[in-house]
Amino acid sequence: MSGSLVVVGTGYNVAGHVTPEARASIEGAERFFFLVSDPVTSAWLRTLNDSAESLHDAYRVGEPGLEACDRMVERVLTAVRGGHRTCVALYGHPAICVPPGLESVRQAREEGFPARMLPAVSFEDCLFADLGLDPGVSGRAMYEATDFLIRPRAFDPTASLILLQVGAIGLVDFALGDVPNRAGLRILGEVLSRHYPVEHGVVLYRACELPTFRPSIEWVTLSKLAEAPLSVVSTLYVPALPKRSVDPQILARLRDGTD
Repeated sequence: MSGSLVVVGTGYNVAGHVTPEARASIEGAERFFFLVSDPVTSAWLRTLNDSAESLHDAYRVGEPGLEACDRMVERVLTAVRGGHRTCVALYGHPAICVPPGLESVRQAREEGFPARMLPAVSFEDCLFADLGLDPGVSGRAMYEATDFLIRPRAFDPTASLILLQVGAIGLVDFALGDVPNRAGLRILGEVLSRHYPVEHGVVLYRACELPTFRPSIEWVTLSKLAEAPLSVVSTLYVPALPKRSVDPQILARLRDGTD
């Protein structure tokens, strides 16, 4: 079988975040598919490979997004099964909240085809840079926002908390436009207020997609979260509470080099 698959990410800022390795994979593909969130990146990708096809038409208004994912994966795998060197470019990092990426790789490998995913710039990389954060200082936990709510779990509020897609909490079906679910955001604010002060400052963040624009960074308190400006794809960054006290016995053992 001569078919193969490479899945890459476009990051943000149009061409600015595409790695040389990802670009070479796009340009060298016999079949090239893409799914991105802005028309400028779409137009640029079409200049790199004459076979470029958008996967966006797999969506149906009012239908669960996972059904669109299945159609995308089948479309990609059909090209791979046909013996083509196939490349798929997905917005951001192809392993983060873009299900067709990992699923295409998984199915291709299961069917015996060479398949790999290349690393890319993610929304989190942009967030750390734009907010001036070092995740190594307090640590960080990251969850998809709806999953965070419907599957309660213990987490450490003295580590930074990052919640993905907070504007789309509870939304399942594909819809046109950018209409966030305010009710879901209100519930999220209530849940977080059990762990943080209601006046704790948080950030609603969205990476910039075009070089001439700036990222969206909205500082609000938890008490005002439900009314804050956001998009369905906004990320919520919750700064860590003060660090826990140092364990003096462990510290002493580390300094002494004893087990």
